[in-house]
Amino acid sequence: MTRVLIADDDHLMRAGLIQLLTTDPDIEIAGETATGREAVERARRLAPELVLMDVRMPDLDGIAATRQLTRTAPDVKILILTTFEQDDYIFGALRAGASGFLLKRARPEELIAAVHAVAAGDALLSPSVTRRVIDRMARQPAPDLADQARLDALTPRERETLELVARGLSNREIAAALVVEESTIRTHVKRILMKLDLRDRIQAVIFAYETGINRPGHTARTAREGSGPA
Repeated sequence: MTRVLIADDDHLMRAGLIQLLTTDPDIEIAGETATGREAVERARRLAPELVLMDVRMPDLDGIAATRQLTRTAPDVKILILTTFEQDDYIFGALRAGASGFLLKRARPEELIAAVHAVAAGDALLSPSVTRRVIDRMARQPAPDLADQARLDALTPRERETLELVARGLSNREIAAALVVEESTIRTHVKRILMKLDLRDRIQAVIFAYETGINRPGHTARTAREGSGPA
């Protein structure tokens, strides 16, 4: 059973979300709240598996609430659900530690699938948000590798896998690109997250671009041509 706390200042939206999510027998509503500060307090007290978090809320916005929760209740996953597809909201939420970013125009079945995916430890972005993340990161100039020591902990194949994760490829696509089993890629991704002390794939994407692992014009084909041993 996945216990979900809903944080949204729109009463009708909260009621609709509760009605939708309770159609899934594996989802239980742990509570609801209309402000970011209450979301933080109730998440700490109720310990849900996931908080469905709006961005624009009174008292404390969803991004600040996410930042507080990832520090004080790191086991609670956060899925941002918002009407607004603005870069500041997207990158603010992801850097704060959200594991997913979904738009309110998503289909009901997409939302239910997203809740299960994020609660299970996966990261999830709507397709349009994924494209914006990759495009914006690719436009940034490659910075100095300040985290070189952390990067040095990766094997050549793990670093190669990280490059492909950062380009938005799924485990299945990466496995096909590197001609290995998908289970091998899942193992690589787990080791990458552990070695780099990252929460999920979204954090890995941000890390890859901010440290210059992925650069504009650096394609999956280029990565495959320089592949090393697993």
